[in-house]
Amino acid sequence: MSTLATEITFDSAKMWVTLEDGRVLGVPLAWFPRLAEATPEQRADFEISAFGLHWPSLDEDISVPALLNGRGATDSAA
Repeated sequence: MSTLATEITFDSAKMWVTLEDGRVLGVPLAWFPRLAEATPEQRADFEISAFGLHWPSLDEDISVPALLNGRGATDSAA
């Protein structure tokens, strides 16, 4: 079963992803260097799809299953 994101917000240290089932994930921005270095405007320019989260201007793609498994962009492939 796929869990879709419905909302994304940021604070100074985390990306907060609200899922359709009501869960809210707080993910360290340090896991995603492109997002950590981005401006608020760049972070706000995202798309949510069945495939995950996408920031066109940053060329950043994040899958919700990866977040649920505690994996960030800085993790090496297992």
